[in-house]
Amino acid sequence: MTKDLVTCPIENTLKLINRKWTIVLIRDMFNGKKYFREFAENNEGLSNTVLSDTLKYMENNGLIFKRDSEYYLTERGLRLNRILYKMAVFGLEELECGDEGDLEIIDMFKEYYARLLNVGE
Repeated sequence: MTKDLVTCPIENTLKLINRKWTIVLIRDMFNGKKYFREFAENNEGLSNTVLSDTLKYMENNGLIFKRDSEYYLTERGLRLNRILYKMAVFGLEELECGDEGDLEIIDMFKEYYARLLNVGE
């Protein structure tokens, strides 16, 4: 196998989800959003053109599928649940996204995200 054929799984995963708004839209879908207008209303600063392009990108890359006017996560998209959970935990613990270090509040948010994203700690 040549060096050109060896790929880093972390880099490949980042290439898949690093497009702006992709992770946010996946989060929204875990939160029950399914419609274009719901995504647009929930994300200030996201234009309809960028939203449309991002949803097409996600569909072309097997993260979501569209049925009628509703968007759903595919199995591939659903499998990103642990990545989103770990991002949430990192934000709570390391970036002070919790209530100024209040461990009870942080634990409450961890439990919330674990349920939302269907992960066991």
